[in-house]
Amino acid sequence: MPLRAKVTNPAFAGSARMSSTTPELPKELPGDEPDDVLFNSLYGVRTVELNRPKKLNSLNGSMARKILPRLKEWEKSQLANIVMVSGAGSKAFCAGGDVAALAQQNEQGPEGQKKSADYFGLEYKLDHVIATYTKPYIAVMDGITMGGGVGLSVHAPFRIATERTLFAMPETTIGFFPDVGGSFFLPRLDGETGTYLALTSERLKGVQAFYAGIATHYLDSSVLSNLTARLSELVFKDYASLPERLDLVNKTIAEFSTGLPSIQQEPIQLAGKLRQAIDRCFKYNTVEEIFKALENEEEQKEWAQKTLETLSQRSPTSLKVTLRQLRLGKKWSIAETFQREHHVAAQFMKHHDFVEGVKARLMSKPPATPNWQPATLAEVSNEAVESFFNIPEGETRLPLINDANYNRYPHAHYALPSEKDIEKFVRDTSKSRKQTVNEFVEKWGEKEGVREKVAEVLARRTAKTEEGLRWVEE
Repeated sequence: MPLRAKVTNPAFAGSARMSSTTPELPKELPGDEPDDVLFNSLYGVRTVELNRPKKLNSLNGSMARKILPRLKEWEKSQLANIVMVSGAGSKAFCAGGDVAALAQQNEQGPEGQKKSADYFGLEYKLDHVIATYTKPYIAVMDGITMGGGVGLSVHAPFRIATERTLFAMPETTIGFFPDVGGSFFLPRLDGETGTYLALTSERLKGVQAFYAGIATHYLDSSVLSNLTARLSELVFKDYASLPERLDLVNKTIAEFSTGLPSIQQEPIQLAGKLRQAIDRCFKYNTVEEIFKALENEEEQKEWAQKTLETLSQRSPTSLKVTLRQLRLGKKWSIAETFQREHHVAAQFMKHHDFVEGVKARLMSKPPATPNWQPATLAEVSNEAVESFFNIPEGETRLPLINDANYNRYPHAHYALPSEKDIEKFVRDTSKSRKQTVNEFVEKWGEKEGVREKVAEVLARRTAKTEEGLRWVEE
């Protein structure tokens, strides 16, 4: 259950004032679309359907202004047991934010840029409410799940991937940074996979989002409607705690699993020698060092060359700001994450590369090559990077809807065991690989994917000794 405490990090609280009043919930505006979000009730289940299929359900202010008050309303309702969020159609859960509208708005000058920053503030307030929600929240990541769609899903206790899931954080492609809480969830993924996904915009399809820890469950899309009906039948005892309710939901979702693709047909993508290369090359704290490591990578040379080509097409400013964001984000709380990201987003709204990237990559037909400014990594100074994170003295931080906060996800155990979980077990015990795998399978309640994930980590990170397994340092 989320810890309820105000941010006390002195480095965070020092330079800028926290707002002392809880902000009002947003209200719909005259120009908002009437049916871009559909709400429904099925006994104890409350559903939110993003309803812009022609726009791949991209999130805009109109949608956020509807969803946020409804979530708060349901949080107080004794009749609402579970919230499920999904996207209309079969192509996308939510392909991101409506960045084309923001780019056009930014070209109006400071006033337009302020409106764009305010949109991100609204979006991050919504994401923080989801991250700290006090009732079971299920995100159905069926189809494209990128950018803003990640914010609506990745902080939830339950994230369901399907065979149609396509996950990515493509922000460096358009001269932006992986926001919506990316500062929090990306550095907490195994090893340097978060750094790799953030800088390259690499896509994870279907079950790969589950293996990587982005999703907590993997179901076939054909069972989703039956799952919703089954969840609607659940009855919670009035005195049941949130962890007890979450446990029941977790077991219910597991009932609908029809199995994972076989590991032979679809092996874990970020695994083995490729994963070793990712950790080896992306462990550095400067983008220049990452480039150098990729240039010197011999074992996975073809992958390294392809990755260098990919990174060379990204905004140099975005790459440097993103890497700095991920390193700082390891220590940020969930509340601090959204407040700091709001400041970073506001700086990007004033920066040349965001409008340039969106117009070239998304609005131009066919897509064009952006003219980044600065054009090279060498031209992006450390001072320029730090300016995205230095909040001026006396500036009020983004006021969030509630004061709930934590430094680690309180519901991480519903996903597959992390590499740190496995490392701790190996260091604390002297079991064989088979015994270790079996213990994790049992501890995770026979959850599908645990056996494959633990076996992969043990094969890559342990060595057999007479005393048992030894964790291998990299």
